[in-house]
Amino acid sequence: MFIIRVIYRGDIILKIGEVSKKYNISIESLRYYEQEGLLGTINKNKSGIREYSEDDLKKIEFILCMRNAEMPIQTLKEYLKLYCNSNSNKEDKKAIINNELDRINNKIKSLKSAKKVLEGKIDLIEQGKI
Repeated sequence: MFIIRVIYRGDIILKIGEVSKKYNISIESLRYYEQEGLLGTINKNKSGIREYSEDDLKKIEFILCMRNAEMPIQTLKEYLKLYCNSNSNKEDKKAIINNELDRINNKIKSLKSAKKVLEGKIDLIEQGKI
């Protein structure tokens, strides 16, 4: 009788197809983010298949969140480079984040304005004025 002991390290290991399905993102996009240096080095098994760890998944979640907020790839690169460098200046990190917050707040204002105009059009349509 053989006893197999499994040591759980807390690492999640997913292959690229599993990550693609988990986050509803194309495999090509994952490869692109890796190629652009956003994900750092992704470990590969003996067969050369990418294996994504829990830390990799956290980076992917952050990248997807920021891309959904329309953060440019170059800005993401700059921020992640600073984030991964323990010697980087916290003020530089804060500057990037504050710039993005300003951009998002301006976008929200624009969207609220557009929403108000469209709601006004619906009112005019319901009143038979359009």
